[in-house]
Amino acid sequence: MQFRVQLDTFSGPLDLLLYLVRKHEVDISNIPVARVTDQFLEHTAVLEQMDVDAVGDFLDLASTLIEIKSQMVLPQQTVDAEDEVEDPRQELVQRLLEFKKYRDAAQLLEERGREWQERFPRAANELPPRSQKEQLPEIAGVELWDLVSAFGRVLRDKLVKPEVASIKYDDTPIHVYMRQIDQRVRSEGSVAFFDLFPEAVHKSTLVGMFLALLELVRYRYALAHQSQRYGDILIEPGSEQLPAELKVSSVAEVVE
Repeated sequence: MQFRVQLDTFSGPLDLLLYLVRKHEVDISNIPVARVTDQFLEHTAVLEQMDVDAVGDFLDLASTLIEIKSQMVLPQQTVDAEDEVEDPRQELVQRLLEFKKYRDAAQLLEERGREWQERFPRAANELPPRSQKEQLPEIAGVELWDLVSAFGRVLRDKLVKPEVASIKYDDTPIHVYMRQIDQRVRSEGSVAFFDLFPEAVHKSTLVGMFLALLELVRYRYALAHQSQRYGDILIEPGSEQLPAELKVSSVAEVVE
């Protein structure tokens, strides 16, 4: 079985923005722009460490948030009671509500599909077999963004700070990190997310280990749990056993 590390598991900038709004437990129509913008930029910076080409849409939405933030801190001119002052967040809120509507509908259809598969036996297949494109399993949105946020703290606390800019090459295949993490988690029963990563190592090693962890969680070889919402993350063994052979890409280079 062949596995591929792909950063398209990140659902997109609107999904991240919706996660941050839920994190602050506020109504979508009343987005705390200042706090959300800062946290959105932090998450985008983490994604950029893994694939600079994958964050274009995130940077585009980040610029929109910064523009809205600047408009809201500017002094407002006095207007007549009859005149309505347009909220600079209005267009973004409409986009977010539209995104949430379609995302919730997709999740509902997916849940109903699972229910139907459990209730009704599969009928005899009288159609000729058709080749189907393999669908990569997805990581749950909230769980994914929690992992990204936690990895940002790992980068801040465990990264070696080089004196001069350089390029570090890491030829370690991702499946080697997957095997190491899997063995440790199954041996210890559960490991705190932060403790999975060694101290004072180069960015390429941290990124490689994080991508390996995403693969393990995606394929249910490992489970990520939180004792409380947005709290510390524990990595535990999954229900699936890691196959004997794994083929995934390696981290080619990372600019320090």
